[in-house]
Amino acid sequence: MSDPIPMTSEGYARLKKEIERLENVEKPPILERIAAAREEGDLSENAEYHGARESLALLKAKIEDLRDRIARAQIIDPSEMPQDEIRFGATVVVKRLRDKKEITYTLVGAGEEDFETGKILCTCPLAQSFLGKKVGETAEFKSARGVQKYEILRINYDF
Repeated sequence: MSDPIPMTSEGYARLKKEIERLENVEKPPILERIAAAREEGDLSENAEYHGARESLALLKAKIEDLRDRIARAQIIDPSEMPQDEIRFGATVVVKRLRDKKEITYTLVGAGEEDFETGKILCTCPLAQSFLGKKVGETAEFKSARGVQKYEILRINYDF
C-alpha cells in the first residue's frame, strides 16, 4: 500500500463530494453518448462512439485516483499540532530573502491545494522545506531558479 495522505476532514469531504459529482453528473451524459452511438450501427468507424469511450475511460481514471486518495487518507486536526512549529495545517508567513517579499502559505492535504490562494500540498518540496521550522528560523528550498531561502515570520493554526 502507498503512503498515507494527510488531509483535514474538510478536504476528505471535498474529495467524496467530487467523486459523487463525477459519478452522478459527469458520467450519465457520457453513457448516453455511448448508447446513442451504438444505436447508429457500425462502431468501427464511429468517431462519436470512440470519443465517448475515451471520455468515459478518463473519467473512470479520475474517479479511481480520488478513491485511492480517500482510501489512503489520514485525517489530521491542525488544532492538535504543536503551535510553535510548522506542521500540517499551518498558515505561515515567510519572507523570501532574495527580494524581501512576504508570502503567506497554508500547508494543506490532498484536494485542498490551490496555489493561487497560497494553499500548497504539505507533501510538495516547498512545504517540506518549512516543516518543523519555528519563527525566526530559515528554510531552504531548491528550485529550478537555484536555492531559495525563506525566513519564518509567523505561524498560525487558525483555519
